Amino acid sequence: MSITIGYARTSTTEQVAGFEAQRRELEAAGCTRFYSEQVSSVAQRRQLEAMLDYIREGDAVVVTKLDRLARSVRDLCDIVDRIEKKGASLRILALNLDTAAPTGRLMLNVLGSVAQFEREMMLERQREGIAKAKGEGKYKGRKPTAGSKVEEIRALRAEGFKAEEIATKLGVSARSVFRHWGRADGLQE
Repeated sequence: MSITIGYARTSTTEQVAGFEAQRRELEAAGCTRFYSEQVSSVAQRRQLEAMLDYIREGDAVVVTKLDRLARSVRDLCDIVDRIEKKGASLRILALNLDTAAPTGRLMLNVLGSVAQFEREMMLERQREGIAKAKGEGKYKGRKPTAGSKVEEIRALRAEGFKAEEIATKLGVSARSVFRHWGRADGLQE
């Protein structure tokens, strides 16, 4: 018996409204099983992997928008290939697109290419803007987060916390904690 499976994703946990809206759209589309997560598209997407492992022949995977599923054309092609190898199909609600038909597969590839092109153009404009701002002396870059927390790193380290635990408590990466570890001990890098 085939089923309709919904996949919802937001990049952050703060995007509650968007997450709930996706869920409502997926329910309205007839999804009876759901996989959802609140992680960046570049992070490990465990629920996506679980869904791709679960699907069976005849199932339909449904997402609200293309960017909720894939981070690039290559990623999209890999995901669609995994879905189709299992005999399932992909539906993207915002595009009224279904890969169960040849036209749907064609349109998906075209739209995926356009989306990647738009992203690359946006990144190019961003780089140009940063270069211009640097040239005018206006670009300061991102304020370092872990560098301002050396005292907190020192205190937590003195309490016996491991680097990974400190990173979690302070909301920075373990790599940043290690980078500032010597400063916390009063040593130079």
